Order: sequence, then C-alpha cells, then structure tokens
Amino acid sequence: QVQLVESGGGLVQSGGSLTLSCAASGFTFSRYTMKWFRQAPGKERELVASISSAGDGLFYKDSVKGRFTISRDNAKNMVYLQMMSLKPEDTAVYYCHVNGPIIDYWGQGTQVTVSS
Repeated sequence: QVQLVESGGGLVQSGGSLTLSCAASGFTFSRYTMKWFRQAPGKERELVASISSAGDGLFYKDSVKGRFTISRDNAKNMVYLQMMSLKPEDTAVYYCHVNGPIIDYWGQGTQVTVSS
C-alpha cells in the first residue's frame, strides 16, 4: 500500500535550519508530483512547496521563497525539504503529500518548532 513517512522535524532556534525527508513507497514515485504542506495550530493546512515528477518544475509559497528548497531523488523514492533561516511563523506540522487520478495520500506529519 502507499506509504509516506516524514522525518527530520524538531526544535530549532530562529534563524536555524532543518531538512525534512519523506520516504515514499507503494506507488511509482517517479511519475508523480510531490508536495509539502504544513499546518499550524488553529490554521488551515497550506501548500509550502511542490516538485514535478522529473524535478524540473518547482513551486514555493511566497513566504518561504529563498529560504526553503524542495528536492527529490527518484532512485531512492525520497523527497526533501531543506529549510533555512527559519522563523517562529514556520512552526507547524509538516506533511508530505501525493495525489493523482487514482491516489491521494498523506504522511503522518513531522513537527517543526521554531523558537524565538
């Protein structure tokens, strides 16, 4: 079955860095756009970044442009989110997501907490 397993979250001071990883299985990873979402307490889940199947199409939420970098390794079925210059407003649970005509799956999420 499809599985998305995030890792790499944690507590970091403002200005610090973290890299999130998402291990995917159960589907043909190289055929799908992959996305990172986040959800802060009391707020709706929002799209942070996405990367096309071949890695040549990128999207970033305006507030993370220049600070976050999404990447993927199709040989390892992995997608990453490198986060730099973290701010307290980046505090959220971060989710890996894949969807397509016949699939729509979320990971369990990984908590990122940025202290001021």
